Amino acid sequence: MVSPLAIMQQHIMLATRSNPETNQRVLDHIPANRWGDTQDLMGAAVFLASQASNYVNGHLLVVDGGYLVR
Repeated sequence: MVSPLAIMQQHIMLATRSNPETNQRVLDHIPANRWGDTQDLMGAAVFLASQASNYVNGHLLVVDGGYLVR
């Protein structure tokens, strides 16, 4: 299962454009220093759908640019 966090979506884009300070506070908390996008999620999904993940079971793959590390 893929758990996206800090992924740029339309409602987030609208909110961060109207409040750049909040946007910067969030970015300061993401070690990757950027919002994630659909390409980031697709990479995780492709991995989980591939044979490379055959022995991965019962794991929640968090895609967050390191947000939860801080």
